[in-house]
Amino acid sequence: MNRLHCVLAIILSAIILYGCTETDGNVITVQEVEVHDYETPKQITDRYGIDTTSYEIINGKVKRNQFLSEILDDYNISYNDIETLIRNSGDVFDVRKIRAGNNYSLYLKKDTARRLEYMIYEHDIINHYILDFKEGPVIRKMERPARLELKYARGSIKTSLWDAMFDYNINPVIASELSEIYAWSIDFFGLQEGDMFKVIYEEEYVDTISNGVNRIVAACFNHAGTEFYAIPLIQGGEESFYDLDGNSLRKAFLKAPLRYSRISSRYSDSRLHPILRIRRPHHGVDYAAPVGTPVQSIGDGRIIMQEYQSGSGRIVKIRHNSVYTTAYMHLSGYGKDINVGKYVKQGDIIGYVGSSGLSTGPHLDFRFYKNGYAVDPLQVDAPPVEPVSEENREKYEKISKVMVQLIDSF
Repeated sequence: MNRLHCVLAIILSAIILYGCTETDGNVITVQEVEVHDYETPKQITDRYGIDTTSYEIINGKVKRNQFLSEILDDYNISYNDIETLIRNSGDVFDVRKIRAGNNYSLYLKKDTARRLEYMIYEHDIINHYILDFKEGPVIRKMERPARLELKYARGSIKTSLWDAMFDYNINPVIASELSEIYAWSIDFFGLQEGDMFKVIYEEEYVDTISNGVNRIVAACFNHAGTEFYAIPLIQGGEESFYDLDGNSLRKAFLKAPLRYSRISSRYSDSRLHPILRIRRPHHGVDYAAPVGTPVQSIGDGRIIMQEYQSGSGRIVKIRHNSVYTTAYMHLSGYGKDINVGKYVKQGDIIGYVGSSGLSTGPHLDFRFYKNGYAVDPLQVDAPPVEPVSEENREKYEKISKVMVQLIDSF
């Protein structure tokens, strides 16, 4: 009986696989038909080299104050595995530096165990990290390729440089870059309607996503009818911008507002006030000098304050550009024609040492502000003012000619 079943099974299989036609009597002739092999799903490999058809992928974002161990805890990754991961990959990436808000992807094996075999952490747009628990545990770094794109932009001022960036759909970082380049030449608080700018710059892209402005290649700003070109040149190992005559667009400050003095008190976040006898910040430098010693402006700028204040006494405040402002306090008197709105040059006398306000004796309290915040005047690096050197003059002339032609072409 079993033998008969086997024979019938073989015949039935032949009929199913090949089909059949009956000829003479009990003779069965099989007719061969084309049989297609079973097609397995094609592999789909992502940019990390992982076959995504084998995994369930879960995407997420790092939460505030969340550690890597908390993310992995739900997927049966032991602390021993995490410690091994850190030990094997310390020179690649410190997992303690994962940032809140950054993306990650978890690759879970498509089986009943759903084992986590890979985690992709996107540290920034370029640097991604593969946490490999299948072959490791180990971390591998993957740098996404970036490209630089040369861009041209132009616009005119209606209200402010910042607003112009949005009016003309220009990367707003350009406003900050131009403010830095022209900080010593143009007062960006005094821009006029109709002022115009042109800028050539490099922007970095990863795929189609911008990774920000890489550098300004050249620029021209027309302010109050005067054109200010900015031409780059690497000199002394540092890239700076120069005008068409080869003069630096940056100007240095004087090292001190007094010619003959000594420092009696330095910048501090907690100084014992000599009169109030309490500790409080002293965000300036005190220069001890006799009453009447001339006080100089450390740089070109416009006076924005000239008044008497109870604590500071007679004070003069000068805005040098859109970045830097200085203040001179406890004056005994003001220089000639020193009034709000007056433009002063570096070295001009703006007042005289005194002891007005809360003061124990004659001195100048000198304050330095960068972008509205007090900084230590003794730590401010004076920018270079050297013009294009003679040895670089020919090179600069060629660069300048090409850049001006590019700027004037659009």
